[in-house]
Parts: sequence; structure tokens; C-alpha cells
Amino acid sequence: MRIPHELGDEFPDQASLIGRLTKTNYEFGRLAGAYDGVNRQIWRIESEDEPTSDEVLEELKKRRLLLKDDIEALLTKEQRRM
Repeated sequence: MRIPHELGDEFPDQASLIGRLTKTNYEFGRLAGAYDGVNRQIWRIESEDEPTSDEVLEELKKRRLLLKDDIEALLTKEQRRM
């Protein structure tokens, strides 16, 4: 089963850049790892494998969005350098 909202789904035209930065840029790798962790936790909650409160789920969704914004900013910065 495919997990929705993976980074490749969120930024489909930047898959190769994401792959490269994940390996070569510590900050990007840290953000991508945190994003993946939060995204998988949300998926487990939404698929009812890991029950929790609505408040916890909403906080996780907010964190995922903030991480996505930070990732997007790094992608944009890197694209400008190319």
C-alpha cells in the first residue's frame, strides 16, 4: 500500500533534486527524514493502525505542513543556485 503525501508526490517535478539533496545536504536530509516520519505516523493514525485523539492528529498535520514549507524553501534556494 502506498503512503500518501510522500515527498515525491508533493514535489513530483523535483524528484532527482530531492534524491541528491537527501544524500548531500545534511539540513535537507534531516528535514526530509522528519517529514517522512511525521507523514508515516499520520498515515498509521488515519488507517486506524495507531489510534489517537483528533488534537494529536491535527498537531501532526501542522508539523508536516511546516516541514514541507521548510523543504520547499530549501528546494527553491537550491534551484536558484543551479
